[in-house]
Formats: sequence, C-alpha cells, structure tokens
Amino acid sequence: METALYVVATPIGNLRDITLRALEVLGAADVIAAEDKRNTAHLLMHHGIAANKLVALHQHNERGAAEKIVAMLRSGQSIAFVSDAGTPAVSDPGALLVQTVLEAGLRVIPIPGACAAIAALSASGLAETQFLFYGFLPNKSAARRKALQTLTGYPRTLVFYEAPHRILECVTDLQAVFGVEREIVFAREVTKMFESIHRCSLGEALDWLDSDPNNQRGEFVLLVSAALPQLAGLDAGSERTLALLLEELPLKQAVQLAAKITGANRSELYQRALALKPEDS
Repeated sequence: METALYVVATPIGNLRDITLRALEVLGAADVIAAEDKRNTAHLLMHHGIAANKLVALHQHNERGAAEKIVAMLRSGQSIAFVSDAGTPAVSDPGALLVQTVLEAGLRVIPIPGACAAIAALSASGLAETQFLFYGFLPNKSAARRKALQTLTGYPRTLVFYEAPHRILECVTDLQAVFGVEREIVFAREVTKMFESIHRCSLGEALDWLDSDPNNQRGEFVLLVSAALPQLAGLDAGSERTLALLLEELPLKQAVQLAAKITGANRSELYQRALALKPEDS
C-alpha cells in the first residue's frame, strides 16, 4: 500500500454504505486516525477489520495529532483518516490535517463515499443544477440572520446542516429572512432507520415541524430553493417611508403599514426592512 494519507468517507447511517475500496484501505492501512475511536471501532468490527490500529484525531487535538501523522508518513507508514460519519473535512475535522500533510510535501488520496449533503440533494427534487453548500449556520439567532442575509439573492439551491435542538429557531430565521414563498426540503436522518424527506414552502415549514414531535428529531440537511428573480427595487419615497416607520414601530408592523401607505410590494419591503433593522423580529 502506497505511503500516503487516505481520507476515507464512511457511512452516515447505514453501515453498508461504504465502498469496497474504503474497506480495502481501512484493512491495509498501518494506522487509522479517527475522530471517535469507539465509533470507528464499531464500524471496523462490523466489517471484520481489526480495531487495534486506531489513534484519535478530533477538533480538540487536530494540530498536534497532524504533526504526529506527518512523522508517521515520513517513516513510511500509510494512514487512513475517518471522521464519525460521511466525508472527512466537510463540516467535520480533517481540513487542518490535510493542509499539514500537503504542506509537508506528502501525498493525500481521497477515498470518496457517503455525504449527507449530496444524498439529500439527490432526493430533494429541486430542479436547480447548481448549489451552495454552507454547512452549519451560526448558533445564535442574530448571527444566523446576518449570515442568511448575505444569501438572500443567491440564485442557487442552498444546503445547510442543522441539529435537532436548533431546528425550530433556524427555520424561524430562514422564514424571516427569505420570506414564505421559497421551498424548503427537510432531509432528516438520511440513510438511518427513521429517515424522512419532506418538501414544502417556507411558509408551511414551522407548521410541519409542529405537527409531529418526531419531525423535530434527528440530524437535518436543509435545502432551500434558489432566490426568486429580483424585483425592480423600492422607489425613494417607499424606502423613506419604511425607514421612518421602522424608527417607531416593530419590523412587521412597519412593513404592513408601509405597504398600505406606498403600495409597494410587501415582500420587497420586508427584505429591505431586515437589511435596515436586522436585529428586530
């Protein structure tokens, strides 16, 4: 086996979702660096591979562990790296390790396989051929809305990861920033026993989450359809009216009143209000 760092994709749920090449590499590597040794040991034992060559590499020790792996590679050993699930270094540890190995002039070989984002895209039914993979949004609502605001006009499918304890807050912010018309696909527990894929408008999304407690459980891939074509833009009078109302009223009330006074498009007024006063809700 060639001396190199092998970046190995592993299953995201179903343990059979692993390639023959990945099993071959894991079986032949001198060392397997794993984000969680217990988790990887379970995978290895399931496929009849000895789990006695595991070392830990995770977000808390990645820099130091990376230097040790460089030394192992220089001594002629082959190293396989796996994260807990899916493709390493994609919203998972591994990017620093790969960077360190490449900077040392050593070879990195990808062993492709499962990826939750791609699996969800393939079953989403969203027609856009291009997408932006964002990964995890910020944990706090204000920072999350600020990040989403930069994506409001992006004309491609948006792909996010989200944890169950933040799903309601995240979807509330998606609706507030993007409006109610765009579509969202909830790909929940992809490849696992309770996998579900649900598509609806952002306006219907919170009702769906609230309709069954199970809809809020598990790990999520969220896919939001591309931005609608941009409207012509607010005229100066409408913008001035909105700005004055925002000084005195909550955001939603200001938008409603501005729409009545000016006749401007309510959705466009709402998007502009978020830009002027993003901390409001």
